Amino acid sequence: MIQDSHIYRMGRHAMEQQAILAIGIFLIVYAFIIAEKIHRTIVAMIGGALMVIFGIVSQETAIHHIDFNTLGLLVGMMIIVNITAETGLFKFIAVWAAKKAKGRPVAIMVALILITAIGSAFLDNVTTVLLMVPVTLSITRQLRVNPTPFLITQIMASNVGGTATLIGDPPNIMIGSAVKELTFVAFINNLTPIAVIILAVFIPLFILMFRKQIKTTPELMQSIMDLDEKELLTDRKLLIKCLTVMGLTIIGFFLHQLVHLESATVALAGAFLLLLLTGEHMLEEAFAKVEWPTIFFFVGLFVLVAGLIETGVIATLAEKATDLTGGDVAATSMLILWMSAIASAFIDNIPFVATMIPMIQDMGSLGISNLEPLWWSLALGACLGGNGSLIGASANLIVAGMAAKEGYPIKFAQFLKLGFPMMLLSIVLASAYVYLRYLM
Repeated sequence: MIQDSHIYRMGRHAMEQQAILAIGIFLIVYAFIIAEKIHRTIVAMIGGALMVIFGIVSQETAIHHIDFNTLGLLVGMMIIVNITAETGLFKFIAVWAAKKAKGRPVAIMVALILITAIGSAFLDNVTTVLLMVPVTLSITRQLRVNPTPFLITQIMASNVGGTATLIGDPPNIMIGSAVKELTFVAFINNLTPIAVIILAVFIPLFILMFRKQIKTTPELMQSIMDLDEKELLTDRKLLIKCLTVMGLTIIGFFLHQLVHLESATVALAGAFLLLLLTGEHMLEEAFAKVEWPTIFFFVGLFVLVAGLIETGVIATLAEKATDLTGGDVAATSMLILWMSAIASAFIDNIPFVATMIPMIQDMGSLGISNLEPLWWSLALGACLGGNGSLIGASANLIVAGMAAKEGYPIKFAQFLKLGFPMMLLSIVLASAYVYLRYLM
């Protein structure tokens, strides 16, 4: 009996050491990701490798924890969008909208906000801003107005729009992949209404803030009206193929639960159907444009979080959070919503969500029977929190980088002054929505 007790204590001591080591690796990786001195993909992959090298997780366990549904969905959508971009469709839409706005800068800003938000809901927000920023810079150059207000409002619109659907923002993709009951339709039913409300509140505020900064002359407005958007459609045959496949893929997302297919299967099937229709010459180009650093960043993160799961760190955190709120669903939902938003404003929301998912799953075994409000709170906090600072989401950094190249740098403090209050406003609206819809 004494020997059994001794073996148990030794085993527990070894487990505690592994847990401390796992936490240490995780925190060091996080610090490097925030510092941005080394590319986050390299840091995450080294961190994942260290979890295996130090025996915290075995290679088989590490592979088991990699969410291939999230990766497949990202790769599939990247291929479809990159091929569609070749047709000039996105430039066409932006110029068409600018002409509908009669070349008026404020009306153009609103039109581009709406296009960015809708695009981010169905294409993912990183891809949307990559397509929108060059067109925005081109239009503002023609109007001779400062592009910064246009770019800042598009960053915010991309994060709000990305909140609305399963495929809009990586945190949602990860949550939907981890919780099979949360289907594509469930995300639209639960998150699109609040995303629309937040955008409807944001747009008048943006107009008030920026209308004096983006004035132009009637002659320059006329120069927008003289543009021929039809010239921007470079390949109409390819466009028909892309629109057909994109339509089929989105229908597939709506039906994926009914036909018992994962969302990754739908996205990859759509991507390879489009490659089949476009021919081999598009294959290498499409694969070259997939954001492989992002995909491997996810792989590294999944293995890092696996170390925290396997050593019981996540389960302990879940227990502490449940104790703090007394297992009350309303209090736990609000804690997750606000904690996710504040954290996601200053650290990348992807590793944060990767850590939170197993924690919420553990809360289910600690007596919280209705986890649905917790999942929606996590999605809202992580996606909307991205507006809190310039490093809050990948889309923010991409826009800032592209703007700086064109001579219009967006400063961290400049964005924080505007973004953080707007983010807090969106979380207040989200809190009211979560409480009234799920907790009354």
